Amino acid sequence: MTTTPQTPRGRAIFIGAGPGDPGLLTTRGLRVLADADVVVYDRAVAHMLRLARPDAERIEVGAPAEGNMAQDAIAMLVADKVREGCLVARLKWGDPFLFGSGAKEALFLHEQGLPFEVVPGVPIALGGAYAGVPISYPWGHDALVLLRGHEHTGESAPNVRWPALASLDGTVATYATGRQAAEVLRKLVAGGRAVTHTAALIYDATLASQRTLTGTLGELADQLEAEGADSTPALLIVGDVTGLRAHLRWFDERPLFGRRIVVTRSRERARDLSDQIESLGGQALEAQTFRLIPADDPEAIERTVATVQQFQWVVCESANAAHRFLKALLTGTRDLRALGGVKVAAVGPSTADQLRMAGLVPDVIVPEIGEEATCQALAAHGPLAESRVLVIRPEHGRAEDPRDGLAGALRARGVDVQDLVAYRTVASAPESAASQELYRQLLDGSIDAVTFASPTAVERFADLIGREQAADLLNTTVVVTMGPVTAAAAEAIGVTAPIVAQTFTVDGLVEALVHALKTPA
Repeated sequence: MTTTPQTPRGRAIFIGAGPGDPGLLTTRGLRVLADADVVVYDRAVAHMLRLARPDAERIEVGAPAEGNMAQDAIAMLVADKVREGCLVARLKWGDPFLFGSGAKEALFLHEQGLPFEVVPGVPIALGGAYAGVPISYPWGHDALVLLRGHEHTGESAPNVRWPALASLDGTVATYATGRQAAEVLRKLVAGGRAVTHTAALIYDATLASQRTLTGTLGELADQLEAEGADSTPALLIVGDVTGLRAHLRWFDERPLFGRRIVVTRSRERARDLSDQIESLGGQALEAQTFRLIPADDPEAIERTVATVQQFQWVVCESANAAHRFLKALLTGTRDLRALGGVKVAAVGPSTADQLRMAGLVPDVIVPEIGEEATCQALAAHGPLAESRVLVIRPEHGRAEDPRDGLAGALRARGVDVQDLVAYRTVASAPESAASQELYRQLLDGSIDAVTFASPTAVERFADLIGREQAADLLNTTVVVTMGPVTAAAAEAIGVTAPIVAQTFTVDGLVEALVHALKTPA
């Protein structure tokens, strides 16, 4: 019998991260990043680490273009990790083999006899599409020239034959600092390119912070020099294609473009809201105000769900509670038929969505957390007295009186309740670097909105920032909440005018954000 040879775990894979937008990472790159034991990454693509395996080792190695000595150290670091048997994702800004150091690092591995692969990325020059500037155009000029700029780490323009380049009909693209860009424009004009030809300089291409300057070669050079062009790099495109921006711009006209919006959901639930914000041009800042940890008795849910048919109702108080309920229910050979005639209630649309994904349609969906509303919704399906109800919920780290919460409200109606804690939430550390950075950004007014999807998120945010400071900081920005109960929790800590989403869903939250931030940034 023949066997298929296995790919060795110990190897490096160079991944082109593209110009910045995580959505431009290739499918192959995403798979490798999610599987890697170690991620060695350029500082410019640090925001993509959320796509890496949670327990992967993360090592930042500075700017995409480092000096020779630093580059040698990076190559040796990658080689050492490969020798340890690790799958190393070398996450590089742009494309690894275009004006970068990827080829040099790969050659070092080759000389050491170590295996490597390359996953190409979207070149920086193609990021102009996000500014409405195509790199070429049908029936336009046939030449495209890519110039090394900031990748070389110098501040001067590249050493090329400028008269020959200036005489070429076509597009010139280079990633350059403001100083370099001004020098490139002057050299093109001096070489014979008409001063009236057009150009565009695109900062932070493909990101929510993208900013585009356009004009003739002379106008743009004058503007850069008048503003005291600095060392901030940007994509410079010279050619007739830049005149199409007025007709093809789309990215910077989306409703949340340029807005910085804090998402306070747990890591497990933040992604859907962040994706919607970013699809509308905003920058989602995921603030891990709390994290999920196992219940004190993590096996209790398996024991209880094994005899779930003894209950008339199962009430899931959160999407994570629903997830853990389904996981316990569907273990072994069981399927949804194990529920028999048991009715299921979901508190919140996200909880209902979690159940539906498993093919279970809730009998009751309560729009938002609220004991009285939940009791009434269950009672609408028949008398509750003497019925048996299983409540599956989170525990938020505060002592809970048996008379409080949904279980207490049901007991007051004569219900036999089993109150089951599926998981616990704990606040993130206020002294963490992420917490301090969030505090600083709120303090300097660089946050456009903060979103809260649950009262727990509000409470944990106050714990994270500090209860005395939280209200003052939140009252300097827009606060959008998913439903009146969450808004009441925000008001309880001192927020004066929280906006309430009309529908208590992620879609509703995003719609409220767009309406609140519809004026230009």
